[in-house]
Amino acid sequence: MNIILIAPPAAGKGTESEKLIKDYALAHISTGDLLRKAINDNTPLAREINNCIEKGELVSDDIILKLIENRILEDDCKRGYILDGFPRTIAQAEKYDEMLEKNNLSAGYVFVIDIEKELAKSRIVGRRSCPKCGRVYNVSFEDSMPKVENTCDDCKVELIRRKDDNEESFEKRFEVYLNETAPLIDYYEKKNILYHINGNIDKEERHKQIKDIIENS
Repeated sequence: MNIILIAPPAAGKGTESEKLIKDYALAHISTGDLLRKAINDNTPLAREINNCIEKGELVSDDIILKLIENRILEDDCKRGYILDGFPRTIAQAEKYDEMLEKNNLSAGYVFVIDIEKELAKSRIVGRRSCPKCGRVYNVSFEDSMPKVENTCDDCKVELIRRKDDNEESFEKRFEVYLNETAPLIDYYEKKNILYHINGNIDKEERHKQIKDIIENS
C-alpha cells in the first residue's frame, strides 16, 4: 500500500500522514529527511549532493529520485509507504512513474485534501504553539484555543507564533501550490488513482473518509 498525499498549506497533510502510518504500519519517506541523511554518507551520491549545496544549486530531480528508489527498496517499505514532499511537479511525477515501472511497483493511492482557501488561512494565521512541550493551539477556532489567553494549558508558559505563520507567507505558499503542485491532480485523475478528500471537516471524519476508500477498494 503506497500513498501520495497532495494538499495545500494547512490542509492537514502532516496529521493525516501520522494517522495512516500508525494504522497501516507504513514507512514514512520524507525527501527532506533523505537529503539530510545522505549528505552525511561517504558515497559518490552524497558528494554530488554536497557539491550542489556548496554551489547554492537545487538538488536535481534525478538525485531525489535515486534517493527515493534506494529507500523504497528497503525492507520496511514492503508493507507500503507514504511519500512526504514528493512529487511536487508533473516532471517529478513522470520520473517517479518510470522508476516504479522499472521496479515493478505500483503508485497505489493518491489522495488530494481539498480545503477552502480562507479556512486554510485561518489555520495558519491563528496557529500558536508551546515552546516547552510543543502543543499546538489555534486562536481562530474556539475548540482549539488555550483556556487562558496565549498560555499553554499544560506548561503555563506563553505561546509563540512561527515567523512564517502570517497572511503574506500563506499567500505565497498557496500560490506555489496552485502553480506547481495542483496540476498533479489532473495528472493522477487521468490515471484513475486519485481520490478527493474533504479537508473542511473534522480531522477524524477526514481520516475515516480515507480509511473507507483504502479498505473498500
